[in-house]
Amino acid sequence: MTARRVRRALLFVPGDSRRKIEKAAASGVDSVILDLEDGVALNAKAAARESIAAALRDLDFGRSERLIRINPYATPFYADDLVCALDLRPDGIVLPKVESVESLVALDAAISAFERARGWTPDSIALIVMIETALAVANANVIASRARALERVQALMFGAEDLAGDMGAVRTPGGAEIAYARGAVVLHAAAYGLDAIDMVYTSYRDADGLASEARTAMTMGYTGKQAIHPDQVAIIQEAFTPDAASVARAQAIVEAHQANQAAGTGAFAVDGRMVDMPVVLAAEAVLARARAAQR
Repeated sequence: MTARRVRRALLFVPGDSRRKIEKAAASGVDSVILDLEDGVALNAKAAARESIAAALRDLDFGRSERLIRINPYATPFYADDLVCALDLRPDGIVLPKVESVESLVALDAAISAFERARGWTPDSIALIVMIETALAVANANVIASRARALERVQALMFGAEDLAGDMGAVRTPGGAEIAYARGAVVLHAAAYGLDAIDMVYTSYRDADGLASEARTAMTMGYTGKQAIHPDQVAIIQEAFTPDAASVARAQAIVEAHQANQAAGTGAFAVDGRMVDMPVVLAAEAVLARARAAQR
């Protein structure tokens, strides 16, 4: 099974732009998503595959995870994208527009067959599933439950812009039109032990707005957020990394819990605040995020 990566920021980069791929490779982002789908024009798909192949051969991505987003299962580009991606042996594949389990199961089987044929470790190529249509949100429980049974599937990724277009909704700064879906994606991911990756923030020059939206995503339970510009990376990764004060408080809660458990005490207080098991579990989650960010 592929080890679960730390994915605080995942940076999309058009597969047909060598210049942008080079910038992404040097950005220090947790994950680079080399895009063959929306970021590439219909008449440039073949060129993008060649560009990605050359980049993965030539460039040093450092510690950044190398992901490839292929085109959706039902499109004429899917088969060629998949052959190209698997031959390059990326760290993972991002599958967009997943609306049912069929495409998920088919892709998992295809990757597994390729791994066997090449003698690679089973499930060594991760799979991230994009939930970005009304039908996908309606089927989120079924998709997530099936995903848990597939070892390579590690995360659900929320696509707000595509969802709004699919619904005929108008995107607003407050996001009321996608609030239900945003909550549903993180809920179903958590229910089945998957990471949850939040939507893009399209106003890439608005640092304050991005920071606020990223913090909201973190408090909702999302584990990371998509980025569309290198300038967004540091802001997002900071939002999903607990600061020193949060770590210190969480450590104090966990240590007090251990001491009180040894003394036979259930609920207790830290700094004038009552603490019980839900608070302890939240503190342990903060410490887990801090440890993961240091890897």
